[in-house]
Amino acid sequence: MAPARADLLKGTLDLLILKALTLGPQHGYGVARWLEDSSRDLLKIEEGSLYPALYRMESKGWIRSEWGMSETNRKAKYYRITTRGVAQLEAQTSGWERLVEAVTLVLQVPAS
Repeated sequence: MAPARADLLKGTLDLLILKALTLGPQHGYGVARWLEDSSRDLLKIEEGSLYPALYRMESKGWIRSEWGMSETNRKAKYYRITTRGVAQLEAQTSGWERLVEAVTLVLQVPAS
């Protein structure tokens, strides 16, 4: 039986994409593959979610894009995190860590 895939909380996709882009410029498919590989295939990012998120993040100035050639010699849009994106990543990471801490505390309360 395959392990269940984790569902993303609203806003988490931006955090994950920003984290992926800290490793350097990547095209959309590369971002999706890195997230799948890093999560041991628990996260599957569909194109219908990924590309709208990339466009939204670019319009907010968190990432920039430029055209280049992929490893397979095809034209691809490469995304790079900006200084503004790094600041957003830090803020979202802090918020995520607080949420995880709060949920962990609640789950540790013994049942009565």
